Amino acid sequence: MSVRARLLAAVLSIAALTGTTTLPLAAQQPAPATAPSGPVFEVRTYVASAGRLDDLHARFRDHTIRIFARHGMKSIAYWIPTDQRNTLVYIIQHESREAAAANWKAFQSDPEWIKVAAASNVNGNIVSRTESYFATPTDYSPIK
Repeated sequence: MSVRARLLAAVLSIAALTGTTTLPLAAQQPAPATAPSGPVFEVRTYVASAGRLDDLHARFRDHTIRIFARHGMKSIAYWIPTDQRNTLVYIIQHESREAAAANWKAFQSDPEWIKVAAASNVNGNIVSRTESYFATPTDYSPIK
């Protein structure tokens, strides 16, 4: 699934969760090339190693989301694509792109995270592939 298709799927899911039933025609067009400064959303896709999706869910449920919050990473939503069962797609919010870099640096050096990651990867990597991109809301987005 392309990045644009995944983003559209995420937007449609958020629209459904917020009660928005229709999207304006403008939503079918790409956002302006120049995005305003301020909060950014990071859309991340993790493909779990064979047989490890339940372990990935447990790691997020029991540890990762709490550690994200400690480092300024606001959890927005988490999904499992219906056509890619070994995949986790999620969105987190950062105050800015610069904050995102600092947040990830702090997260990756967090002593608790280091222990959690080591324990969950003891029998091999829990994640086989990661994709990530940043997005900012359009002026007509229900989520800002």
